Amino acid sequence: MDTLDSDLLRTFVAVTQAGSISDGAARIRRSQSATSLQIKRLEAILGKPVFDRHGRGVVLSETGRRLLPIAQEVTDRLDAALRDIARECVTGKLRVGIPDDHGRAKLAQIIATFSRQHPQVELDVSCALSAVFPNALQKGALDLAIYEVNLPAANEEVLFEDPTCWAASKNSAFTTCEILPVALFDQACWWRNAAISSLEERGKPYRIVYTSQSVSGVVAAVDAGIAVGLLGRSSLHSGLSIESERLGLQTSPTSKLVMAASGLPEDRPLAAMKSAIRAAFQTVT
Repeated sequence: MDTLDSDLLRTFVAVTQAGSISDGAARIRRSQSATSLQIKRLEAILGKPVFDRHGRGVVLSETGRRLLPIAQEVTDRLDAALRDIARECVTGKLRVGIPDDHGRAKLAQIIATFSRQHPQVELDVSCALSAVFPNALQKGALDLAIYEVNLPAANEEVLFEDPTCWAASKNSAFTTCEILPVALFDQACWWRNAAISSLEERGKPYRIVYTSQSVSGVVAAVDAGIAVGLLGRSSLHSGLSIESERLGLQTSPTSKLVMAASGLPEDRPLAAMKSAIRAAFQTVT
């Protein structure tokens, strides 16, 4: 009877994270043909494809989406066991980008814990608007970054999903406003685009009365009662209410917090940091 071995699972994870066979092969330091053969071997064992091919890359099939968390857990636990048994010290330098708002406290705690566990790794942490991180990864300015997207790419691993909604202060009423006051992000990002698209679909007048670079800024404006705002449900508190239906604002996407790495081969500090972040978010209930 055929069995799944860790080598096949590791190749599957690498290709998933890279988004293509060729880039996945570079991550595990194998030829493209050898990597392709391993994926075919995995699919033969499963009897189903793990990827759907498109253009020059691949995306997970339904089978692949079911297999991915299992493959990640198996490879992460094997790597952790090797580190514990071999008692090898992880050394090197790692450049990490974390958002200045969403999950900042949690991510900062993860990085602090990582530093205690791997004191020989030199960390360079950038805390900034997450919209700049994909470009920084592409240019090689960062090794790893956490940021929010609406539609994740093949190389972006989803850590947390946060449904969005239109919110207002419980002490304010906007249903009778002829011109709806809104608070938006002032940067060109999918959050701002999604909010404006929702407002346009409503087909009624609105006015942008407040803009901010951060989630906390938009929350402050909504909390003060001067505007409604598109927010993640995790950002709501007891003083805010969900007003989407009452205002006729139905279109509201789900924000996805993702982790992505640069296209360079994965070294031990990067692998260790990814495992630490992944494990921390998997414990969230």
